[in-house]
Amino acid sequence: MTSTALITGGTGGLGSAVTNAFLGAGWRVVVPWLVEAELGRLGAHDRLELVRADLVDQADVAACAERAAADVQAPLAAVVNLVGGFAMGGRVHETPVDDFDRMLRINLRPTYLVTQAALPHLIAAGGGSVVCVSARAARNPFPGAAGYITAKAAVSGLVGALAAEYGRDGVRVNAIMPGVIDTPANRAEQPEADRSGWVRPEKIAETILFLCGHNGSAISGGVIPVAGTG
Repeated sequence: MTSTALITGGTGGLGSAVTNAFLGAGWRVVVPWLVEAELGRLGAHDRLELVRADLVDQADVAACAERAAADVQAPLAAVVNLVGGFAMGGRVHETPVDDFDRMLRINLRPTYLVTQAALPHLIAAGGGSVVCVSARAARNPFPGAAGYITAKAAVSGLVGALAAEYGRDGVRVNAIMPGVIDTPANRAEQPEADRSGWVRPEKIAETILFLCGHNGSAISGGVIPVAGTG
């Protein structure tokens, strides 16, 4: 039987690799999108469904979860929360609280809302897997990104709470912790950087697919580095 994965951020630099990995493995994939220009990263596929949605809006999120669970021949079995964002700033005393709040809003709120909306469907289907994205910076912080670092550390905390709450329902919850991902956007922003330690999106996609599949069924509550060698 085919299963469905709901992949947020599935049109992004990492997300398109994750979406293609799941499609290649035979999954039905539902991808919410907001930026039309990003749709060109994904080709047409008979098991891919694109849904326009703002993932900080609870009603939009609920509609996405319903869409993902709508095919009884392909029950919802995986939720991959990739939506987020990064911004540098000053030190804490130089940074407006609105900037801090923005990092929490774009990195934590969609993860919470999407997971919250999907959980009843996962439980009804007998369980499944949720994968969220923390960051290496949550364990190895650096100056000028307190909001981002706090948000990504909060994602790790949320994953632990979810794993404790839903393990008995057969729902496994894990986080990955990337470093710098070798995407076109990161190459453009850091043209002089040594990219030898950057990790390819396709390698991260392999890890996420593993965590959502049968071979990863013993893993829950993990915070797993996928930072390459950098």
